[in-house]
Amino acid sequence: MIILNIFFLFLILVICLDLYISYFPKTNLVLVPLDYKLKKRDKISEVVIDLKIINKSKNKETMITNLNLVLDFFKGKNNQYLKNLDYEEIIYIYYGSIKKNINNYWPTTIIKANSEQFIQIILKFENNDLRNKIKYIWLKVFWDNYGHFGIAKKQDGFLLNLNSHNQNKKELTEIPLKLGYKAIAVKTDLLGSFDNPTETVINYCKDVIKNGDILTIGETPLAIMQGRYISPQNLEYDIFSKILCYFFHPTSSLATACGMQLLIDKIGFTRITFSLIFGFLFKCIGIKGIFYRLTGFESSLIDDVSGTVIPYDKSIVMGPKNPKLFCKKLAKQLAVEVAVVDVNDLGGVKILASSNDSVNKILEETLKINPAGNSDEKTPIVLIRNSK
Repeated sequence: MIILNIFFLFLILVICLDLYISYFPKTNLVLVPLDYKLKKRDKISEVVIDLKIINKSKNKETMITNLNLVLDFFKGKNNQYLKNLDYEEIIYIYYGSIKKNINNYWPTTIIKANSEQFIQIILKFENNDLRNKIKYIWLKVFWDNYGHFGIAKKQDGFLLNLNSHNQNKKELTEIPLKLGYKAIAVKTDLLGSFDNPTETVINYCKDVIKNGDILTIGETPLAIMQGRYISPQNLEYDIFSKILCYFFHPTSSLATACGMQLLIDKIGFTRITFSLIFGFLFKCIGIKGIFYRLTGFESSLIDDVSGTVIPYDKSIVMGPKNPKLFCKKLAKQLAVEVAVVDVNDLGGVKILASSNDSVNKILEETLKINPAGNSDEKTPIVLIRNSK
C-alpha cells in the first residue's frame, strides 16, 4: 500500500511538472522563410529574401526589440568558407501594403496575437556574376522577443543556394546491391527550408527515374527542407532537461540539455520520465530499446549539433513531419514507390514511412551498405532499381 501511495505521489508530481513546463510563459513568435531571388542590375547583384514572423499566441502580443543579420559565405567545392565579402544590407518592414526602409535601425515592433509581420531583406554585392564567386549564403537572423515571458534572444538560419538552377544537371553514381538490385545515388545541392520537398525531389529525379524503381530519401534532408531544425539558443532548457540528459550515453543526441529539452517540448516530461523507468526495468532483463518504442520515432531521429553537414552542424535537426503523407504524394506524382529512410554505415536500416509497405523488406536488405553515404556526399536521394 505504501509503495502504491508513493507511486501515485510521484505520478502527480511529474504531471504537475509537465503542466508547469507546458504552460510556463514563453515566446510564440516563429520566423518563416517565404522566397528568395537573385537579380542582376548593371554591375550589382541583388539577393532579395522574403520572410515573415508569425505570432502563434491566441491572446498575447509580443515585441521584437532588435533584429540583426550575419552572413556566412561558402564556395561550392567542399563548402569552403569565404571571409571578408563586401555587401550592402537593406531591410524593409511591411505595414499592410506599405513597405518601409528601416535604414539599418530596427524599430521596436509589436506583433499582435494571431498576426503576421512581413519582412524583405535585400543584399547588394558589387559583382554582377555573384554565382561564380559564391554558391551558398547562410543567412543568420538574430532577434530579440520581448513580452510576458521576459526577453528571449533567438537565432534562426536559412540557406540561400545561388545555383539552384543547376537542379537540371544530373550527377549519378551507380552502386551494385544484393538480390539483383542496383542503387543510383542522385547528387543534389545543399538543401534548405526554401526548397519545397516534393518539387525538389521531382526536379532531381524526373529525367532519371524508371518504371519499377523505388525512390528513397534520407530523413535528415527531408526534415531540413521542412524547416525541422532549430538553433540551441532558441530552446529554453531548464533543470529538468539537465537531469534527464544524464541518463543517456554521451554520444546520444539526448545526452545534452538542449537535445533533451527539444524532446520534452515535443512529447512532455511525464512520458519521457516513465519511458526511462520502464526502459531501465526492461534492460535489467535483457530487453533493449523500450525507451525509444515508448517515446516514438521522434526521439530516435533527433540529431544534435554536429550531427549533420555544414552549415546545419550548429543546429539540432528533428525527424521529418508526416513522412507517410510525403511518400504517398510523391509516389502519386512520379508513379513509383517512395520511402523515407534512416540508414547508417553500421548496417542499420530504418524505414520511417513508405508509399507501399511491400517494398520495406527489399529496402531493409539492399540499403545495408548505405549507398547514400554517411558523410558529405550530398546524395540524399537513392533509386533502387532491379538490375536484371
